[in-house]
Amino acid sequence: MAIDERLSGLAALDQRSREIFRRLVETYLETGEPVGSRTISRILPSNLSPASVRNVMADLEDAGLIFSPHTSAGRLPTQLGLRFFVDALLDIGPLDAEQKTAIDARLGKFDRGHRLEEALTDATNLLSGLSQCAGVVITPKHNPRLKHIEFVSLSPQRALVVLVGDDGTVENRSIEVPPGLPASTLTRASNLLSNRLEGKTIAEMQRYIREDADVIRRELDELTAKVVESGLATWSGEEADEKRLIVRGQAHLLESTTALADFERIRRLFEDLEEKREVIRLLGLAEAGEGVRIFIGAENKLFSLSGSSLIVAPYRDGEQRIVGVLGVIGPTRLNYGRIIPMVDYTARAVGRLLT
Repeated sequence: MAIDERLSGLAALDQRSREIFRRLVETYLETGEPVGSRTISRILPSNLSPASVRNVMADLEDAGLIFSPHTSAGRLPTQLGLRFFVDALLDIGPLDAEQKTAIDARLGKFDRGHRLEEALTDATNLLSGLSQCAGVVITPKHNPRLKHIEFVSLSPQRALVVLVGDDGTVENRSIEVPPGLPASTLTRASNLLSNRLEGKTIAEMQRYIREDADVIRRELDELTAKVVESGLATWSGEEADEKRLIVRGQAHLLESTTALADFERIRRLFEDLEEKREVIRLLGLAEAGEGVRIFIGAENKLFSLSGSSLIVAPYRDGEQRIVGVLGVIGPTRLNYGRIIPMVDYTARAVGRLLT
């Protein structure tokens, strides 16, 4: 049976069962320990005996919401139970003023003179510190408007294409050139691109070259035109849509780890984070929807072995296009009510920065 179908069936739980389950999950999220019927009996507002609580807990276990890690122990929520808690019972309040101030102050120092990646790295560090989890973000490939382009000879068959953005960033890649290419050819290619295409992005430059290929070939000899096309082609194809992953604060995942099983879980999570392509694929799922997305444990392929949760939200540019995703990765025992508004507010703050 699909998770959505099982969750719709759980919506029929009576009020007493919901309250006992909610108290059990909240206590577990706070302590990380199995929760017994006597503990729940003491914190319930009504006078309900431990025996009565145990009867309800038995029904919750039959429903797949909780389980016993070993004989005579208290109960823990299952991943289905955590999903039901997050979707149906979690109280999510607004972000407190102190955290808002910290986020606004951290991102407020950035402006259009800074690289977006700097701001996102700082936002990831901030999220990691506030949540005590690992902060993650995927950002589109940097594509600034260009200030200067130059071709530099490296060897008889290779040249370096150097691009300087109007934000001060510098990127360079090497390309193959015909053997014995004269230095004057590279100079002509540099002059054309710097004089005619300054202030355009790589994508705009490529479009210009395609649309005005005949004009360019009349101005340049055939060999120089090919060098220009080859230089721009190094930024075309799949790399134009390349996503980059930033991860900060992995050490936080070790701070509350005590049991050997927890260390093994964290080790697997670190291995997951090294497989950046899979992480980017997973974060990309959040781009399909609005607001905060929550992935718990085996609900996603990537973290099915590491027992981790992912809370992420997309951020938008000035044209309200989703251009990336940011959030946190941590154990399934997260303070969801505190972290969800934190991630949501940070994503909106980054969006305001881009606007």
